[in-house]
Formats: sequence, C-alpha cells, structure tokens
Amino acid sequence: MNLKRNRAFLKWAGGKYNLIPELIKHLPPGAELVEPFVGAGSVFLNTDYPSYALNDINADLIQLYQIVQHKADTFIADASSLFCDSANLRSSYLAFRQQFNSSTDPYQRALLFLYLNRHGYNGLCRYNLSGKFNVPFGSYKKPYFPEAELYYFAEKAQKARFSCLSYQQVFARLQPEAVVYCDPPYVPLSKTASFTSYARQGFNLDDQAQLANLAESAQRDGHSVLISNHDTTWTRKIYQQAALHSIQVGRSISQNGAGRGKVAELFALYPAIKPIPELPLPAELQRTITL
Repeated sequence: MNLKRNRAFLKWAGGKYNLIPELIKHLPPGAELVEPFVGAGSVFLNTDYPSYALNDINADLIQLYQIVQHKADTFIADASSLFCDSANLRSSYLAFRQQFNSSTDPYQRALLFLYLNRHGYNGLCRYNLSGKFNVPFGSYKKPYFPEAELYYFAEKAQKARFSCLSYQQVFARLQPEAVVYCDPPYVPLSKTASFTSYARQGFNLDDQAQLANLAESAQRDGHSVLISNHDTTWTRKIYQQAALHSIQVGRSISQNGAGRGKVAELFALYPAIKPIPELPLPAELQRTITL
C-alpha cells in the first residue's frame, strides 16, 4: 500500500522524505513528538501525533517556520514575488544574498531564506565562520515555488510549538509521554562529505556521543528515542545500548551527480523503560518490620 507523502517546502541536505515509509515503522506512539533537529520537517509533516515540539539551532529556519505558522497568507503572497525570471539571475541572487546577510528584520530574512533555499546550489544551507550565508547560485531553469507545501505546513504547524535551543536544552524539557526523534548532522563518511555547517556552532563527534548518552538517560526516564545516522563502526559503538536497524538509502546531496549511490543508514531505537511500580508489602512482613 502506497501512502501519500507530504513534501517539505524547503530543499534540505539529508532530508527524510524518501525514508518516511521505513522510519515511521520505528517511531513509537506518544503524546507528543519532539524533534531537536527538525530540519525541513519531513517527519513532522508525515506523522500524526497529538502535538509537536520542533526545534533547530538554526535561528533563520525557526523564524521562518513561526512566520509561516502565524502569517501564511501574507508570507506566501510576498514570497511568490521573488520567484520570477528577473530574480533567477546570478546577479539578482548575489544581491539578495547580500541583503539577507545584512538584514536584521525577521520577516525580510524569512522571505529571503526561502528564496535562497530554492535558488541556491543544491538547496544547501551553509554559513561561514562570520555567520554569513555563502551558498552559491544554483543556476536552475525555473525554481519551484512551493505554495501548496507552504499552506500544508502552516495548517499542520497549528499543532506545533517551535524553539531555537541546543539539543541538550530540548532533552532537559521533555514532557511526560513525549517521543523523541533525532536527525542530527550525520557522522561524515569521508573528510569531504560533511554538511554540518548549517549553523555556526557545528556538530562534532563529542556531540554525537553526548546525544547517545542523552537518549539513554531519556529512555530511563520513560521516553522512547529514535536516532538516525550513517551506519558506521563508530555509530554502532555509541548506539550499542539501542536496538539497531540498518537499511540502504540513496544519497540526497552529492557534489557529483553521477556518483550519488547507496549508503547504509542506521536507526537506533531506545524504547522507553517503564518504571516498575512499588507493590505494597504483605501484611505479615509489614508486622515483622514494625516489631
């Protein structure tokens, strides 16, 4: 049975759209789905939890989501004006990119973030050490304006609350019966294969190990946690306390289109450990203790 999947309105390196059928097999039910690394939101858009807590360290991304959540009609009308032939030129792109990097207005930055995402190379989101967006022009014939996807996101977002916190802070704020899905920047398969610079803070191997430790702690507190990552010897080591499942998936981002092959993806599931209720002592034993 082929279920209809909903696409995100952003292009995103490592997006989970193609993995949805497999991924949802491993997501347990819960009162709320928490995503510390929401990215483009494909998991959010293709699941049906009562509520969502969606977080990302990228402030531009979260500001965009909050604006779409509350001002969808106005935002979509304004954003559509940037998807025209005159804006699809390298000179226009560089001018808009410079405007984005110099602007402090959240609404203007949100409009330009969507424009840059759809007109930039491969849909990458990358900043330099100074925090300036530096993705080059994509040279696409006619960039797609995701009007229907924006409206669907806005409707679904009424069940969500957004935050721009560290992943450690998100774990510290888990509500009862929350299920956590973590899609961190992946462990690189080679020295040139890392796309972790979507925020100035980065995400290193120490963060990868700490995330696994937080998942184990959350599991002991009664939360189920699912983490996706590349299937490597190292990830299998840090996720050794989890139930592991590996599948082959196609690369979504590659500098060489002809070289986009299959890589192994790992799902690490930490099922919630339910506390054992304390049973009352038998009456005979209670009398013995009180004597």
